[in-house]
Amino acid sequence: MVSTTELHRTAFDQAQVDAGATWTDWEGWAWAADFGDPVAEHVATRTACNMWDESPLRKWVLQGSDALALADLLFTNDMASLEIGQVRYGALCDEQGKMIMDGTVFHVADNHCLSITSYDSDLDWFRKVASDRGLDVQIEDRTPQMPHLQVQGPKARDVLRPITEGVDVDTLRYFRFVSEGVRVGGVPCWLSRTGYSGELGFELYCSPDDATALWNAVREAGQPHGIRPIGLSAIETLRIESGLLFPDIDYFPHQTDPFEVRLDNVIKLETPRDFIGREALRRIAAEGTPRLLTTLRIQGDQVPEYGAAVTLEGRDIGTVRSPGQSPTFDMEVIGMAAIDRDLVRDGQRVEVALGDGMVGATVAPFPLYDTEKRRPRS
Repeated sequence: MVSTTELHRTAFDQAQVDAGATWTDWEGWAWAADFGDPVAEHVATRTACNMWDESPLRKWVLQGSDALALADLLFTNDMASLEIGQVRYGALCDEQGKMIMDGTVFHVADNHCLSITSYDSDLDWFRKVASDRGLDVQIEDRTPQMPHLQVQGPKARDVLRPITEGVDVDTLRYFRFVSEGVRVGGVPCWLSRTGYSGELGFELYCSPDDATALWNAVREAGQPHGIRPIGLSAIETLRIESGLLFPDIDYFPHQTDPFEVRLDNVIKLETPRDFIGREALRRIAAEGTPRLLTTLRIQGDQVPEYGAAVTLEGRDIGTVRSPGQSPTFDMEVIGMAAIDRDLVRDGQRVEVALGDGMVGATVAPFPLYDTEKRRPRS
């Protein structure tokens, strides 16, 4: 049990205490680790629906005539063409083409964007770039004022449909959001067709004063559909199965290029726009990243350490980034690992360090679950 006395607490804190949460410390915030059964929480997400307080993620409000221009400069994806009500995901890179962070940009209105990333230090980067380029944009930390709840799983629409007003959850398109006129369980919300689970899902943003009412409304509506509150332990196994990245685990700031972690589709080198790291990323794309993130199916029932060595015939070929037991695949040990690019082929045999020895592993499709990523778009 971790002491969370000195940590920031989200607006959903009391509701989660009442639901039996245990806690962990993440970047200065008390974040629910689980609600007693992480495997059941994982299974509920894959087969029914979850609710997850994701409020500790950082929310940066960009306002001013250059708000969208700043987002476009910071991110590798084409943010300049975002329509109002549209969200995009991308990487933030330094001038050497190495990742600083990944995150999303919401185009809220003319001269108004919201960006969501993971670390407090991202605010300094946003402000530095804006200042260096002389952009007309004010950047404000709204993290405490924008608690948000994920509702993810194949039954997410069934849960939200009867309690949502102002938007049709059946027709809201993937990576679109509505920021005005929406109520969920009577609570004014932003509602976004996004998430971090590998499943169909939504994110709900509300005011701190309404957080408990929103939590209770979603939980009550979800009871007939098998909804479960979940914590970071279940999120970890869900994301490993689904190939979802976590900073300082799957990529390392100022060290890892985004091609290594398979973000090719959000690196828009072909457009005439400029963004930080573009020329370096052109060179990396031409030369090819030396290693590539892939899935390993690991023999036995013991989980290797984060950062465990991956070898072939005694030669170092990579590292395990995120290992775990997969509830979806009968508790098989799997892991995301960055290995030499020429060895990323299904069925390739390798070895992984485990304790004082090595254990066999096999390269598998990436991600292992829903490899074509059809379920979130369903």
